[in-house]
Amino acid sequence: MMPAMMKFATADADIRTALHAKRLRRAKSDPNTLVIDELGLAHAKSRIDVAVINGCIHGYEIKSAKDTLDRLATQIAIYLQTLQKLTIVAAPKHVGDIMTDAPEWCGVIAAEQGPRGGISFHVVRNTANNPEIDPVMMAHLLWRDEAIDLLNQIGYAPKELRRPRKQLYEMLCEAMTVRELTASIRNIMARRPTWRDRPAHA
Repeated sequence: MMPAMMKFATADADIRTALHAKRLRRAKSDPNTLVIDELGLAHAKSRIDVAVINGCIHGYEIKSAKDTLDRLATQIAIYLQTLQKLTIVAAPKHVGDIMTDAPEWCGVIAAEQGPRGGISFHVVRNTANNPEIDPVMMAHLLWRDEAIDLLNQIGYAPKELRRPRKQLYEMLCEAMTVRELTASIRNIMARRPTWRDRPAHA
């Protein structure tokens, strides 16, 4: 029998499973909310571990005890452009550095493993709205054909829809509020077969 006081370093999968089961259960039961693992941002320049999309796009980045924070600054640089809210879920050993290095609007949750292996969550800092969101970068979550369909519905002429992809995203942001764009992104993503048919996370 293993000693009762023996501790194991949490892994990403452990925290992710507990996050889905304990913190995101209500969001996953809401038909108007989309919960996606490994959502690519800025055309796959980075990925957020879990994204919750409803009235806003809220990303959860996991830093387990087995992870380092070497990439965090680079990740945050993309997250602050593309996510309306960001929460970092981290092993206790990382919390101090994250509190120092992450922007003040970024929420921090400590994920601690108990003696029986279960993971508990403790909110260290509440999540606030990201004041630096770039709607054009957020619009990059849409594929080109999806952006064209949306612009077509708004009433843009066919010749305008042949513009480069970045200009299409800029046109969307000129025609829609951030809330309208977020709602459209959620609805479009929910209709993508590759996600609609994906089994729910345990």
